[in-house]
Amino acid sequence: MRCLCWMLILALAGSTLIFAQANRKQKEIHVFAGAANTPPLTEAAKLYEKRYGVKVRLTFGGSGVVLSQMKLARKGDVYVPGSDDYMEKAIKESIVDPKSVRVICWLVPTINVPKDNPKGIKSLHDLVKPGVRVAIAVPGSVCLGDVAKEILERAGLWEKIQPNIVMQAKDCADLASQIKLKTVDAIIGWDVFAFWYPDTPMRNIPIPSEILRVRNIPAGVTVFASDKKEAQRFVNFLASKEGKHCYAQCGYCINPPANDKNRGVK
Repeated sequence: MRCLCWMLILALAGSTLIFAQANRKQKEIHVFAGAANTPPLTEAAKLYEKRYGVKVRLTFGGSGVVLSQMKLARKGDVYVPGSDDYMEKAIKESIVDPKSVRVICWLVPTINVPKDNPKGIKSLHDLVKPGVRVAIAVPGSVCLGDVAKEILERAGLWEKIQPNIVMQAKDCADLASQIKLKTVDAIIGWDVFAFWYPDTPMRNIPIPSEILRVRNIPAGVTVFASDKKEAQRFVNFLASKEGKHCYAQCGYCINPPANDKNRGVK
């Protein structure tokens, strides 16, 4: 009889433990992000998981594409687009709570070319010369595509450059890789691309300040977030000194670009 009692006690304890473990299931937040965030956000997610024990699931793509994915699936806890214009769109469409938004860093549009710059590109006007192969991101679904189109229109080169655009990239990672793959002579990208592939050095050709706009990368909590408090904690972490350091060590501007001395800090 005593043995039976002990067996019942052990069985009850075991079931209680299983129940407790089930209730302690690891928290998870799902982040939808523009591909411009890939290197630093991946590192920041690892740090957050280690510190708080919360699983961070990352989905990267064009800022417009991942926004549409969230909207259609009605899922996703945090949105981190590649530039603020897509955050404005998310807020306008009531997908992100504007009060939750924090700015992480800044991005400067530039012309990216191979380090040896075989075509001798020095300006936007060189991109329309015969034989120059150019890539941009897809306007309308990738923030950098919209940026490129805006710059070229302001320079009066949008129509002239069309014969030289040999591909339109699906996201920032796809665009940056074209220099590495040597499929093009130049891209209109972000200045930070020069830090992405240390084994394939890139050179940045400045674009006149009067025809470009510096963009920022913001993060915000979506209306679909199952745990808004946890989602906000992650957003705040990204905008904290530690979160921004993940971006700084990947070459991103964590202060307004004209005054940033922390780029590439390890």
